[in-house]
Amino acid sequence: MLAPMTLHEVEPGLDLPALPPRASTAQTVATVLRSQIAAGRILPGAQLREERIAAALEVSRNTVREAFRLLSHERLVEHSLHRGVFVRVVGPDEIRDVYLTRRLVEPLGLRSTVGNQSALGALRATVDRAQASAAAGDWDAVGTADIEFHRLVVAACGSVHLSAMVDGLLAELRLAFLRLTDLEELHRPFVDRNGEILGLLEVGEAEAAVAEMGHYLTTAETLLLEAIAAT
Repeated sequence: MLAPMTLHEVEPGLDLPALPPRASTAQTVATVLRSQIAAGRILPGAQLREERIAAALEVSRNTVREAFRLLSHERLVEHSLHRGVFVRVVGPDEIRDVYLTRRLVEPLGLRSTVGNQSALGALRATVDRAQASAAAGDWDAVGTADIEFHRLVVAACGSVHLSAMVDGLLAELRLAFLRLTDLEELHRPFVDRNGEILGLLEVGEAEAAVAEMGHYLTTAETLLLEAIAAT
């Protein structure tokens, strides 16, 4: 497994997975880098060096530049004038904005799941996976399952544009998680709360689920901001 990068620069011996045959597109390179960031193998603040990534993935530097552009649109990386491209460090103001938007959008998804057995089944599988990961002490996997739960909530709206926007918000949130060392403290309180929200949806109590989600998101925002401040 690739060790986490230093704060300022990706290691010279960049160890990225090989691309599939004939899949040397900017989108595929962006997918590889996105997965490395999400897994915590490239940390917030790390510099992404174009020439090293191009050599590691055996693609052109133009392709890597285009991948950087795609990731920049997703707000996962940022260009610093005369310095290069860095994985974003998400700060308190951005965290507050993410949660403000989530409080506006996620109720739409909750109401859309009522009676939608496919959506409810996908949410149940995600809750079960989070609980199993918590029992195993894999708190990074719990965080991944938590993000997937909320992504699926919004996906129930059936809007490609809304899902794309929320995917970007949740990716930013993942960057904030990567700044923390005690993921258990952050995620443990919410493993069962996702299950409680789902239980309300399964019996058709959409408005009760919306109210519970509001409390959930406010509590989660407070805990995350406190944890970021402590670092």
